[in-house]
Amino acid sequence: WDTKRGAPVPFDTPDIIPSLEGTFTASGIELGPDDEEWQHEEIQVQTAFDHLVKQMEQYTPEWAEEICQVPDGCIRRIADEFVSHAQVGATTVIDGEELPLRPVAVILGKTVNNGWGGYESCWGRTLLACLVGALEVPGGTLGTTVRLNRPATTRQASVSPGPDGFMNYPMNPTDKENWQENPTARNAHDTLVPLSASSPWSQALGPTHLAWMWSNESPENWNKVSKPDLWFVYRTNPAISFWDTKSVTERISEFPFVVSFAYIRDETNHMADVLLPECTDFESTQLIRVGGTKFSESYWDHEGVALRQPAIKPLGDTRDFTDIATEIAKRAGVLENYNNAINRGAGGVPLRGGNYDFSLDVEQVHEAEDIWEAMCKAASAELTDGAETDGLAWYKEHGMRTRPISRLIWYLFPELKKQGLRFEMPYQEQLLRVGKQLGNRLHEKGIEWWDEQLKEYEALPPWKDFPGIWEQATVNSGGKLEDYPFWLLTSRSMQLAWGSNSSNQMIDEVAKNMHGHRAMIMNTSRAQEMGIEEGDLVEIKSTLRSTKGRVALKQGIRPDTILIQGQFDHWVTPYSKDNPAPSMNTVVPMSLALTDATGSSADIVRVGVHKLEGAA
Repeated sequence: WDTKRGAPVPFDTPDIIPSLEGTFTASGIELGPDDEEWQHEEIQVQTAFDHLVKQMEQYTPEWAEEICQVPDGCIRRIADEFVSHAQVGATTVIDGEELPLRPVAVILGKTVNNGWGGYESCWGRTLLACLVGALEVPGGTLGTTVRLNRPATTRQASVSPGPDGFMNYPMNPTDKENWQENPTARNAHDTLVPLSASSPWSQALGPTHLAWMWSNESPENWNKVSKPDLWFVYRTNPAISFWDTKSVTERISEFPFVVSFAYIRDETNHMADVLLPECTDFESTQLIRVGGTKFSESYWDHEGVALRQPAIKPLGDTRDFTDIATEIAKRAGVLENYNNAINRGAGGVPLRGGNYDFSLDVEQVHEAEDIWEAMCKAASAELTDGAETDGLAWYKEHGMRTRPISRLIWYLFPELKKQGLRFEMPYQEQLLRVGKQLGNRLHEKGIEWWDEQLKEYEALPPWKDFPGIWEQATVNSGGKLEDYPFWLLTSRSMQLAWGSNSSNQMIDEVAKNMHGHRAMIMNTSRAQEMGIEEGDLVEIKSTLRSTKGRVALKQGIRPDTILIQGQFDHWVTPYSKDNPAPSMNTVVPMSLALTDATGSSADIVRVGVHKLEGAA
């Protein structure tokens, strides 16, 4: 609604001043899901902000205190501090351009931003930033890297206009003509999860647990999920790192042929038909992007590449994985496609640019050294606008090459402003629309088992009893809540990289300096009430199964919560199998009911704790 004209206008009408709030009379045609139309004549309409305010009125600090046990005064204080620290109206100059300065942000972490409640948490976090102008500006909430929006080069390159004046997002289609009725992957991300988009990362970010669940028994009106004829396993151990590890192990044991790249035995490659040794990171070569805004570097003033080169000669009969991949491509008859992918940048650097071309001959087999030589030359040319073309030998001597960048690329706001785009907040009309269309497509196939997930496609999400979802799952599994009074959570053990290097005795000895390593952390007072002391052996049991471990007591954890760090319960992995530790994954079920609309779930389960006698 344009306050200058006193009338509704298209979003891209020049020289408008949109109304933030107000009630107006308007007429027009509304387009709904699947192009359904409604003709409106002289009806009362309100702004999205007004709808937001009306919905939020009921959620007072006093109301919130009853749910989260945080005093209403504390909630009000933090809200006041948030607004105060935002310094609304303040500006700063970045490389000659004046930008808003908003030094305030809400940081979310794992198990908050995924699973049921993840959408609401992310929506709320982003909305708070928008309300004070702190999204994608200095001091505020920033993204880091590009995973789903193409092209996956710079964040600015991923910004393109959508039909409504918002930044475009590549939702998987849900209209009749383009919906992917038959999934292209076993986890069905392109069929069930519009938000997963269609990029090389989409399958990994989709509902991977559904593939494991449905390989045993497919749901109603769903195609049978096949087992892979040939399964490659590379630097992963899902028999330990996934939920419901016993079921995952059973599914893997049914695969007809498994090839695992391995330097030690573990629970997954225990079932492999072929074990292939590869060069470790100390023995192999890779050119890695550094700097910029990538999450692993956290905002540099430079961008470039760094060479990881062999520190020692390969031990035993091993090969660089680049050579292994090339050989597989050759034998599988996809060598030309493989080389084309490398030329386009699948290895991290495109081999062809505006003023240089180090492309590989697509019909020839290339040694790893030659591939990295071409990649190093292309990286040098890219970073120097073609002035330098130094190859692998130069990087082996100098290690890395960077170039300075403008801090303006840290922020998306300047790019959105340049393209005349707005942040799509607070009203999520696009999400509501694709959700309705997805429901239509699934119901046309007689699929109703995704109906709970469809309810999450809301334009303005209301509060929901998310703990109740896990409590109901416990009851539905045959349990009584009084028998499972604790919330079991997990966190990363920084020394152990979850559990992937748990066979390394030195790392384990370092990790033992952290209280709670290879143990179950429990509230001290609650443990005393149960007669449990530091170091006692306990059983942690869900309705699925149990794990066991020693207790580490801390006052800083909620009395109704216990924590297990990392991923353990190893039964094959050397050293770790002889140093028992509990693992949450053993007791967490894979469940459709605990899967949200994005296909994700969370590391949460209700458990009981019982003291045991004897060795772990």
